[in-house]
Amino acid sequence: MNYLAHAYLSFDHEEIMIGNMVSDFIKGARQYDYPPFIQHGIRLHRDIDRFTDLHPATAEGKKIFRADYGLYSGAILDVVYDHFLANDAGIFSEQSLQEFALGIYGQLENRTEQLPEKFRFMLPYMRQQNWLFSYRQPEGISRSMQGLVRRAAYLHEHETAFRLFMEHYEALQACYDRFFPDVKEFAKQRMTQLI
Repeated sequence: MNYLAHAYLSFDHEEIMIGNMVSDFIKGARQYDYPPFIQHGIRLHRDIDRFTDLHPATAEGKKIFRADYGLYSGAILDVVYDHFLANDAGIFSEQSLQEFALGIYGQLENRTEQLPEKFRFMLPYMRQQNWLFSYRQPEGISRSMQGLVRRAAYLHEHETAFRLFMEHYEALQACYDRFFPDVKEFAKQRMTQLI
């Protein structure tokens, strides 16, 4: 779950951000139960996911995890991308990431009535453990990978994924460097179309 990327790629639009953050918790036609801008955020999230899956740098990064994690290699790479975003000096300093994270939690907490039940249940843990900021550190990525394993039906351990992340750190950084400017531009254009 690359929550940091989806929060950042909402470009400071609160309702878009809410839809972008909760999209994975909303199935099918349930998206139409939400106000228009939250619906736009849900669509933006799904469009970003499709763009990410089709990007050549993502295909390259997935190869690192594919032998051990198969179809879950994309989800693992999403977590890895959040680590590099959290450490991207052109976007965040340590202080600005902390401020950004606290702002996102506050906006979500102010709109809890619009959050899907499972996300609403998860939000206090997200804030308490400061997930968005914790992606900066390898330990935060390890915990995020562990959470992915807990939620996945066919995964049983995260240690191999974390080891591969550390062993291929520079190659994965290069994938992020090729990918993120493209997804940022795509998300800006798509958001303009939606709103």
